[in-house]
Amino acid sequence: MLKFIKGHMETIDGVEVYPLISLLIFFLFFVALFWWVFTSKKEYIQEVSNIPLETEKDAAL
Repeated sequence: MLKFIKGHMETIDGVEVYPLISLLIFFLFFVALFWWVFTSKKEYIQEVSNIPLETEKDAAL
């Protein structure tokens, strides 16, 4: 099965650019996520982390 896919992919012109694009998107996503985590405000993170624990009574206050 893999030989069929590999043989078919080799016939496509410019197919070698797709793994590079995928790696670049993957890398940029995690760099942006890493940057967002370290620059976000601690108060916001604390507020968001408590959302699942809130009741409707607490949310009204």
